[in-house]
Amino acid sequence: MLKAFIVDDEPLARDELTYILHRTKRVEVVGEAESIDEALRHIRQSTPDVVFLDIQLVEETGLELARQLQGLDRRPEIVFATAYDEYALKAFELNAIDYILKPYDEVRIQQTVDKIAKLQETRGGDQAMAAFRPSAAPERTGKLAVTVEERIILVNISQILYIASEEGKTLLVTDAQTYKVGEPLVVFEHKLQGGLIVRVHRAYLVNVDAIVEIQPWFHSTFTLIMKNGSKVPVSRTYMKELKQLLGL
Repeated sequence: MLKAFIVDDEPLARDELTYILHRTKRVEVVGEAESIDEALRHIRQSTPDVVFLDIQLVEETGLELARQLQGLDRRPEIVFATAYDEYALKAFELNAIDYILKPYDEVRIQQTVDKIAKLQETRGGDQAMAAFRPSAAPERTGKLAVTVEERIILVNISQILYIASEEGKTLLVTDAQTYKVGEPLVVFEHKLQGGLIVRVHRAYLVNVDAIVEIQPWFHSTFTLIMKNGSKVPVSRTYMKELKQLLGL
């Protein structure tokens, strides 16, 4: 049984997450807190295996708590549980094992519990930890591992057309299929950085090789026509970088 601790300043959010974790029948919630000082005190006493940590606390940030947890002799795994996906990159820089978004999705949380349980079973030190963190594997293999429902799918990066964030879900669109995945867009941006898949909008990453046409749009912006006929907007923020990449 995994021991979990929840840090969130919203009582209803703590209750919801506790309920979902109990339903997995694999997690015991050993405590909860709504502030950094309170959390540190109880985490030292209860020595949980994992801390589910909200980023936006009242007048505090969960990122600071994550930094302080690094110094514990028995450091718990950290899962950021938040309504904001823009902090995902920073979360992984702080060695978080996962990043889940509110409103909570029970299947997504089950995937997180599975990941932590496997890590506990195979743990042999830092090498085991590295197996569950973003790495350079996509560059080496040309494939991207994505979690779809309860399966891990290996997608050829060259076949990805674009990745989009729509209504709280992330859609990964390939030549043949569209996958609904749990990770936020910024995680894919981090995994695929340095390649042909680039951000062109706050809600879109595109494969440059899959662009077949560029159409002018309002206020000197563009719309990209992808090779499957889909239209992807380019925001003004990313116009200059895209023009430089395409030699426009």
